[in-house]
Amino acid sequence: MLEWFAEYGMFLAKTLTFVIAIVLVIAIGAAAGQRRGKAHKGHIEIDSLNDEFEQLQDELQSVILDEDAYKTLKKEEKKREKAERKQKDEKAVLPRTFVLEFDGDIKASAVDNLRKEIDAVLSVAQEGDDIILKLESSGGMVHSYGLAASQLHRIKEHNIPLNICVDKVAASGGYMMACVADKLYAAPFALLGSIGVIAQLPNFNKLLRKNDIDFEMITAGEYKRTLTMFGENTDGARQKFKQEIDETHDLFKQFVIDQRPQLDIDSVATGEVWFGQQAVNKQLIDEISTSDSVIYKAMQNRDVFSVAYKEKHGLMEKLGLQAESSVERALTRFMSRNVKRQPF
Repeated sequence: MLEWFAEYGMFLAKTLTFVIAIVLVIAIGAAAGQRRGKAHKGHIEIDSLNDEFEQLQDELQSVILDEDAYKTLKKEEKKREKAERKQKDEKAVLPRTFVLEFDGDIKASAVDNLRKEIDAVLSVAQEGDDIILKLESSGGMVHSYGLAASQLHRIKEHNIPLNICVDKVAASGGYMMACVADKLYAAPFALLGSIGVIAQLPNFNKLLRKNDIDFEMITAGEYKRTLTMFGENTDGARQKFKQEIDETHDLFKQFVIDQRPQLDIDSVATGEVWFGQQAVNKQLIDEISTSDSVIYKAMQNRDVFSVAYKEKHGLMEKLGLQAESSVERALTRFMSRNVKRQPF
């Protein structure tokens, strides 16, 4: 009996810590949000990837060539640059490629920056320009990734070709974003697919009843709450919850097939994931390639620019964000050990 009370006490301590951590995250986030709302601190950073590549090339040549050969090479480059300057007025402007990045967490938090980056690119994009998105995400919340995919749809609405590159993983909500691409690339061992929906939660009702603990929940609306962690779950509630999961899955499948009508959706919407080599055979992707190869190829006849939205944070904001990140990681570990719930 004493052992049971010790275990139950540990559970209550963990739960209390979990609740306090959530309150802290909300408080820190609200305070940081208020400070961010007072002034616009973000800015767009644009870098020429062509220039970066030429700089790397020059650094390597300065080492591997002897001094005379390197001087000769630099003289030839200066002559070529001088000739190009003379012909500048007659020289055709190269089409441009804008490179964006999205590293997704369970909440698709990067969607706010992605929106601003797309705003910036759409404001200057011209005919012949295109976009490369380097995407990495294992998925997360349905509504969050639905919004992220909708942001990518804005690019297509402006008739700007969208190329998406997956080097590691684009699964579940990540694949929902990836399938929007006009052309979808993936590395040979990148993971793609997981076109499915999952939700898990424990139920402590028997434990509460065993210890004469009542749990009250009052709702308005027959299906305001279906399954619960502490109340008694009924077959009707389970059936309704399963219906909602199935409806979400149907919406997910319809979205994917609208983007990639060539897919045999029933064979790939099983919740499974495939490596890039397998995914190309199932038409989940268009071509095997890394993002580096796609970008290098673009640099041969295009001006390529990386575009990233950055926010400047004060000391208190930095500390708050670090604390929020630490708490979020701790909550993730807690959820995986005690709750095990993943919505998408």
